[in-house]
Amino acid sequence: MAFDFDLFVIGAGSGGVRAARFAAGFGARVAVAESRYLGGTCVNVGCVPKKLLVYGAHVADDLEQAGDFGWSLEGARFDWPTLIANKNREIQRLNGIYRSLLVNSGVNLLDGHARILGPHAVEVNGQRFSAEHILVAVGGWPQVPEIPGRELAITSNEAFYLEQLPKRVLVVGGGYIAVEFASIFHGLGAQTALLYRGERLLRGFDEAVRSHLEEELRKKGLDLQFNSDIERIERQADGSLLATMRDGRVLETDCVFYATGRRPMLDNLGLENAGVALDERGFISVDDEYRTSVPSILAIGDVTGGVQLTPVALAEGMAVARRLFRPEEYRPVDYALIPTAVFSLPNIATVGLTEQQARKQCHAVQVFESRFRPMKLTLGDCQERILMKLVVDAETDRVLGCHMVGPDAGEIIQGLAVALKAGATKAVFDDTLGIHPSAAEEFVTMRTPRAD
Repeated sequence: MAFDFDLFVIGAGSGGVRAARFAAGFGARVAVAESRYLGGTCVNVGCVPKKLLVYGAHVADDLEQAGDFGWSLEGARFDWPTLIANKNREIQRLNGIYRSLLVNSGVNLLDGHARILGPHAVEVNGQRFSAEHILVAVGGWPQVPEIPGRELAITSNEAFYLEQLPKRVLVVGGGYIAVEFASIFHGLGAQTALLYRGERLLRGFDEAVRSHLEEELRKKGLDLQFNSDIERIERQADGSLLATMRDGRVLETDCVFYATGRRPMLDNLGLENAGVALDERGFISVDDEYRTSVPSILAIGDVTGGVQLTPVALAEGMAVARRLFRPEEYRPVDYALIPTAVFSLPNIATVGLTEQQARKQCHAVQVFESRFRPMKLTLGDCQERILMKLVVDAETDRVLGCHMVGPDAGEIIQGLAVALKAGATKAVFDDTLGIHPSAAEEFVTMRTPRAD
C-alpha cells in the first residue's frame, strides 16, 4: 500500500520534533501537525519560561545581598510587564527556531489540529493523509479539581501571561510546579501561601531534601500550609477571591494558582477510531518500543504517563526514529539514573536513589551528608544553608544517589550524573580533587558517614 508519509507526528513538542527531525534525516517522508505552538509545553508554558521567571525572582536575593559587597542600590523596583514582554520575545524566537529546524530537515509542517481516523489515517483541517506510522506526542494539560468556582483559578498555562503580578497568591499543590511557582511569586514580591493537602512537599524525593527545602522556604517568609485543601472559590465585588478551605477557614487572595497534576491531552484526538487502548489512569498504553495496542500507532512523552521530563521525551523521540528508520543504530532508552531539578528558590537537584529507596532495595546504606552556609552569604546576615548528600552502598562502595539543595544545584548534579552513570564509587569521589573555593567541592570532601 502506498502512503502519503512514512511517519505522521501529532504534536510538535520536544519528543515529536526530535522524532520528526531525525526520521526525516534518515530519509523518511515525515509530516508534523501542531495546533498550538511549536516546541510544546516546555518551550511555551513550561521549563523555559518558568526558568526565566525563576531567574527574575532570584534577582531579588542578589539585590538584597548587594550591600554586603559594597554596592548601593537605591530605588530598585520590579516591573512584571517588562519581564513578561521580554519572556514573550524569547519564546517567539524559540518558536521560529523550532519551525526552521523542522522545515530545514525536510519535514512537512501542518498548522492545525490532527485527528486520527484509523490505523493509518489522519485528518488535519479537513484534509486526509495516510501514513505507515503515526506517532502521538501531544503531551499533557494542567487539571483543576472539580470544585465550585474552579473557573476562577489559573494554572501554569495562564500564569505566564498575567498582565500584572497579583499582590496575594494561593498556590495549591505539592509537586515541582507548585514549589517553583510559589518561589517565583514570593520572590517577585507577592504575598504567597503554598497549600498542600499532604504533610510534606515533593513526594518521592529524599526525606532530607524535602525537610531542608521546607526549612529554607520558611526562612524566606513563604507561608507553607500543609493538610490544607480548598473546598470552593468565590469572587468578591472588588474582584478579589475568597477560598473556603475544607477545615472551614476562609482565605482572601487575588489569585488561586493550581498545580495539582496534569492529564494526557487526548481531546478530540480520535484514538477510539483506531482502537488505541488507554491504561487505568487514562494515559496511552505502550510497550517497550512505544507501540500502542495498534502496531502502526506509537506514542511517546507525557501522554504515556511515564517519566514526565523533557530530556526523556527527547530520548524517546530519538529511539522511535532510529527503530523505524535506522534500526542498526537503535538502542532502548535507559530510564535508570535520570537526573532532575526543581527550580525552586533555593534549587533542588538529584540523581539516583534516595536514602529511603536504597534501604527498601536492601542495600547496606552509608549516608554522607553536609549542611553549610555558602561562601557568598558569609559577608551578610542571610542564614540560608546548602544541603549535600551522598547515598552509598557500603558493600560495593558504589555511589547510589546524589542530592543537593542550594544555588546552582542543577548545574552541579548534571556533572555528578555522568559519574554515577559510569559507576563511580565513593573512593573515586574521595580521590577527586575539588575546585576551591566552591560549594561543589563538598561532594568530594565528605569523608565521615552519618552516624545512624
